Amino acid sequence: MNNEPKKTSKNAPTLASQVGAKAARKLRAKRNATPGVWFGLGMMGLIGWSVVVPTLLGAALGIWLDQRYPGGRSWTLALLVVGLMIGCFNAGHWVVKEDQAMRDEQEDNDE
Repeated sequence: MNNEPKKTSKNAPTLASQVGAKAARKLRAKRNATPGVWFGLGMMGLIGWSVVVPTLLGAALGIWLDQRYPGGRSWTLALLVVGLMIGCFNAGHWVVKEDQAMRDEQEDNDE
């Protein structure tokens, strides 16, 4: 048996350099990829739920208060509006956060 290491030519790429090149190519492609349809649909769903949940919770609390403490004012309507406003602020927060993340990523790609 021959215990000498095999000599490779200096021009032949090694396995490590091939793997490194493929990994770098994948990372570059991932950074340059634009968000797809599923990302947009997921973001719409996230924003929708962030508005719907507080609105429904406000309405449910208002119905409970109207049944428990009947009076001249409608707690349901008031808390429905409050829940809607909280939901809109929540959705605005998500939109600003995602926009900032996309801008930061774009700046990283430009450098």
